Amino acid sequence: MTSLQERLTDGLYGLGWSTVKTLPEPVATRLGRTIADLAWKQGGKGVRRLESNYARVLPDASPQHLAELTRAGMRSYLRYWMESFRLPVWSEQRIRSGFDPKDLHHLTDGLAAGRGVVLALPHLANWDLAGAWVTTALGIPFTTVAERLRPETLYDRFVAYREGLGMEVLPHNGGSAFGTLARRLRGGGLVCLVADRDLSASGVAVDFFGETARMPAGPALLARQTGAVLLPVTLWYDDSPVMRGRVHPPIEVPATGDRAEKTSVMTQALADAFATGIAEHPEDWHMLQRLWLADLDPARDHGEDAGNPANGTEKDPEKGTS
Repeated sequence: MTSLQERLTDGLYGLGWSTVKTLPEPVATRLGRTIADLAWKQGGKGVRRLESNYARVLPDASPQHLAELTRAGMRSYLRYWMESFRLPVWSEQRIRSGFDPKDLHHLTDGLAAGRGVVLALPHLANWDLAGAWVTTALGIPFTTVAERLRPETLYDRFVAYREGLGMEVLPHNGGSAFGTLARRLRGGGLVCLVADRDLSASGVAVDFFGETARMPAGPALLARQTGAVLLPVTLWYDDSPVMRGRVHPPIEVPATGDRAEKTSVMTQALADAFATGIAEHPEDWHMLQRLWLADLDPARDHGEDAGNPANGTEKDPEKGTS
């Protein structure tokens, strides 16, 4: 990405946080839908990739169904961005009432046992809102990771944004990130990781909707090494202003196998839980990048899908750790 492109991207995100958050919520909602529909009609790289990924989830879907699903997916994606730009000015009550998770006892029981908990999520609905709800409604701080973006000012924006929501944010490419996460868990803390797309060559191969993809080993490694509870979480929108979610049952460490085999089995179980949530609400899966190995060019740079939400592409500001 050139310096001019970096400044433009940073400026667009800055404009979103400075302007969208001042709009009345119905206006921001309509703006997001308008931008989504425009991006869908233009059919840029991110939009085409989204439709291709949906075709993996629904292999029997007709072209018309996939097109309609992709339009709904872009609307969900822009809803995420409009909400995220406005989250810093939401009241505590608005955050509390904005998320309704099911089976929360898996999280609270794990923390009460003092074992530490790893929450692992795919790119479904609004993971930032879920995080803000945890820190606000439950009063539980947690640690997460963020990819170091270019320019540095853009990375700083995302770190400040998430820290403002009560999160501790570690750089993804920092060598000390894994050790810090492990210390938080051994202290009985909470770690939250977006973990459906691998950022490194050390990811674990999983079967995902019938084809091979790579997902981060980090959640399983952390749980296995620290004794923390590993919980998949899936999120979705419905027709109301409230986001829904589910905390899935714990993924246990296998009793047999070496370290690599145990990590592989646990990561596959995580992928299966993600697939369940995505299959139920595919339009809320915001995967505008390549995921399956069959789609990946080994020579490509991970930033090849970089862009901004206005044109249907984004270099993701938060990924799982490996």
